[in-house]
Amino acid sequence: MQIMFTCVSKKSVLFFTALIFLSVTSPMHSQAQMADTLRLGLQDMEKRFLDSNLVLLAGHYNVDAQKALIQQARLWDNPVLNTDQVIAANGKFFPYGKNADGSYSGQYYIQIQQLIKTAGKRSKLIDLATTNTKLSELQLQDVLRNLRYQLRIDYYTIIQQLDTRAIYIEQLAQLNKLLIGMNAQLNAGNIAQKDYLRIQALVISLEQDMTELNKSIADTQADLKTILQIKDNNFIKPLPAADGATTALVDTEILFETGKKNNPAYLLQQTQTLFQQQNLSYQKALRVPDITLGPNFDRNSSFAPNYVGLGISLPLPLLNKNQGNIKSAEFGVKQQQTLVLSAETELRNNISNAYYKWLLSVKQNSTVQTTFYSKYQEMYQNILTSYQQRQINLLEFLDFFNDYTQSQQRLVQQHLGLQLAKEELNYHTGTDIIK
Repeated sequence: MQIMFTCVSKKSVLFFTALIFLSVTSPMHSQAQMADTLRLGLQDMEKRFLDSNLVLLAGHYNVDAQKALIQQARLWDNPVLNTDQVIAANGKFFPYGKNADGSYSGQYYIQIQQLIKTAGKRSKLIDLATTNTKLSELQLQDVLRNLRYQLRIDYYTIIQQLDTRAIYIEQLAQLNKLLIGMNAQLNAGNIAQKDYLRIQALVISLEQDMTELNKSIADTQADLKTILQIKDNNFIKPLPAADGATTALVDTEILFETGKKNNPAYLLQQTQTLFQQQNLSYQKALRVPDITLGPNFDRNSSFAPNYVGLGISLPLPLLNKNQGNIKSAEFGVKQQQTLVLSAETELRNNISNAYYKWLLSVKQNSTVQTTFYSKYQEMYQNILTSYQQRQINLLEFLDFFNDYTQSQQRLVQQHLGLQLAKEELNYHTGTDIIK
């Protein structure tokens, strides 16, 4: 039986027309209030991120500070001036001058001392400072990698959230139109009130879901704005991205070797090993005493009136041969070598796991599924029309509506999963191996 939408009160029509208008336009109105909507692609976001992120800027300052310490390590120790001047002698203050026989009176002593580091200690300190700078650079790269990974997660998450919100908006618009017709039939006594309330409850449920979704969007927006250092009330709307569903297969061993060359966290452990080895070499060099040379001049305090000598001093390594520091450095090398082996195992497992998850996601996003979702959407429109024409009952419509809603949400989540799997693999390999 075809339903004729009649006997509708003027007040009811106005109410439900307003309801439709508000449900469809409220998201658009909220964006209109945000006068500036920033439409950015992933490359634009990353450029802005590299140019403005304060955490990265602080990391660059730290690298510059470490480079300055290399320059400091290259400097020689300053010479030391020692002098001894007579103040009073034989009842006279500052008895300087000449005696009757023409000799000088008074006494003073001058010495210049210069520390000479032995066993290559200065070059070893330069090596340590250089490696420490490399560690700072790798730490900065690791911070960059983590922030970029978070940026991309937020980027793809917002795309998924906005797509989900678009589904809610479209379904709310259709359900609200349906409610107008059902309200007319309810007033005409052609349908039961429980059917009308079931649809109304479905609308309320969708509105609640969209409210929670809008909260999640706000959280993601705040996180993304922090990374991009955006302080105003702009709404960031990502531009469409590539799906990342390339079918090219890569040997996991190649992925692992790529990660060993590009993953900053792994390279940090390797460089730490170099630093510990250089520290051990430096500690062993400290066993060799440094020499202090001191040419000096002494007037009137020695067997010769004008004495010129050369002082040489060095500590005797009899009691302290730096044994403790050397032993500690040896254990530091062994400890770091163990950590490198652990990091290598972790890197291999992370890459293998990420690659496997990416393959699963690619397989899931197949052409067969794309065709299915396209046909399913057409079926949804037919089901909606069939219910309006009373060709199916309310229970059948609700079952299909709920299944369709869940399938659309799963499709959007599936696309997000593919992007996140791709980015996880790129994260562990340390480079964009999957575009």
